[in-house]
Amino acid sequence: MQLTIWTYEGPPHIGAMRVATAMRGLHYVLHAPQGDTYADLLFTMIERRDARPPVTYTTFQARDLGADTAAIFKNAVEAAYERFRPEAMIVGASCTAELIQDDPGGLAKALALPIPVIPLDLPSYQKKENWGASETFYRLVRTLAVPVKPTAPRETRRPLCNILGPTALGFRHRDDLVEIRSLLGRLGIDVNVVAPLGATPADLGRLGEADFNVVLYPEIARAAGQHLHKTFGQPMVETVPIGVQATIRFVEEVAALARIDPAPVLDGAPSRLPWYSRSVDSTYLTGKRVFVFGDATHALAAARVASTELGFKIVGLGTYTREFAREIRAEAALHGIEALVTDDYLDVEAAIQASAAELVLGTQMERHIAKRLGLPCAVISAPIHVQDFPARHSPQMGFEGANVLFDTWVHPLMMGLEEHLLGMFREDNEFHADAAPSHLGPAHQPVPPPFAGEGGPRVSEGRERGAPVPERSPPLPPAPQAPSPAEGGGSSSSAQSTWAPDAEKELRKIPFFVRGKARANTERFAHERELPLITVETLYDAKAHFGR
Repeated sequence: MQLTIWTYEGPPHIGAMRVATAMRGLHYVLHAPQGDTYADLLFTMIERRDARPPVTYTTFQARDLGADTAAIFKNAVEAAYERFRPEAMIVGASCTAELIQDDPGGLAKALALPIPVIPLDLPSYQKKENWGASETFYRLVRTLAVPVKPTAPRETRRPLCNILGPTALGFRHRDDLVEIRSLLGRLGIDVNVVAPLGATPADLGRLGEADFNVVLYPEIARAAGQHLHKTFGQPMVETVPIGVQATIRFVEEVAALARIDPAPVLDGAPSRLPWYSRSVDSTYLTGKRVFVFGDATHALAAARVASTELGFKIVGLGTYTREFAREIRAEAALHGIEALVTDDYLDVEAAIQASAAELVLGTQMERHIAKRLGLPCAVISAPIHVQDFPARHSPQMGFEGANVLFDTWVHPLMMGLEEHLLGMFREDNEFHADAAPSHLGPAHQPVPPPFAGEGGPRVSEGRERGAPVPERSPPLPPAPQAPSPAEGGGSSSSAQSTWAPDAEKELRKIPFFVRGKARANTERFAHERELPLITVETLYDAKAHFGR
């Protein structure tokens, strides 16, 4: 365990809360100290749910540690049952309460409640949030799913499947579910149960009625799907339908299990991504260097879509989901790179800088990292913030999801190019900072650009001519710091080189997506030659040196 500002995953009891909050008729009693109720905000503030999670906290305090905290837990369980009358209950401890070793499962069993009570053993100091959600869902399915005789022979009814994996606080799970239901409906397949999202404990008891299972998010539902396959003989589809090619494979696999023809759905697939990818507007983006990081499901899918459907070059691929490290490493090997498996955002930031990426596809943390580095970024995975729960329909899966991916990934690059072009022409008579708006006509003559060497716009002259006072141009991203001697950076006796104004001005003409690397290489070149001042000549000498 380490102290950190950011974390990609919460403790495993947060994963259990995601499952409990997604379901109906299920209540979670969490043995936790006062203060651990912060998790409610994840659902009410970030996901913007209209009700708090179905969780009862024992909220014991420091003074209770010298008394009987087990009695506090038993009283909380009894009170929760009497108040909420759930169909089933799960019980467990938070990371802090785990240290007390009160055994919530044994205490709840001793109460002999007239409903199923499922104990959760979630080791908070070894596992994380996604594992906690997976283990909780698996325990629920293992306890509540029972063998069911089919109501009619398969030949006389429509195929029937379960959809497994969507949870509360999931990245676009709500919208993905709409797309997958639509695809299955067009294939002529009925949905038996969707779980955990929207399911009740009674619904989990009917899982055995389906012919097969669709596992949308393996981090959450693979273990439950494997249990259903072993217990009831239900095959499962694990292909994640993100991107056009993966959606086609998904439809074909589902159709094969359902013994139906996929052609009516695949003919005239409604995604615009393939056409856009071949269009004039996007072909200039071919070969862009992309760094991908997120949970395993979305990182793997994003790497495949970016490389095979958009023509990007994958220069970095990683995940914080250690349980899927093997799959990530195998995919990275196909791109000729080494996978990054870590939950330290500082390692991710260093890898992004070293990769000289032009686009970052990652989590909320990579959005902040990319902003500091001056790189465009699109969020593809949890952890996410409130803006990643849009009110509009914005799926990642299916053919419509492929359209969303194209817009989300390509537009930041195109807007970045537009900003670069404006930067290149900032001293033009029409575009410089003090120029009057062009739509005002010839009566408003533009002010000449500032003299060379001046640090900012000539505000006073602009005011005299009636032009609005502009904001200053955004500063260049900070240069990467040279490593210290202890980190293998060698001697630090030489002072940092200073950039001459004309060299700094020339650096701004370099496209934003390689400007950081150009700055770092030039400073390294000057440092090695002990040049105290970086001039335009130094900049071009460094370019020639590293271009060889």
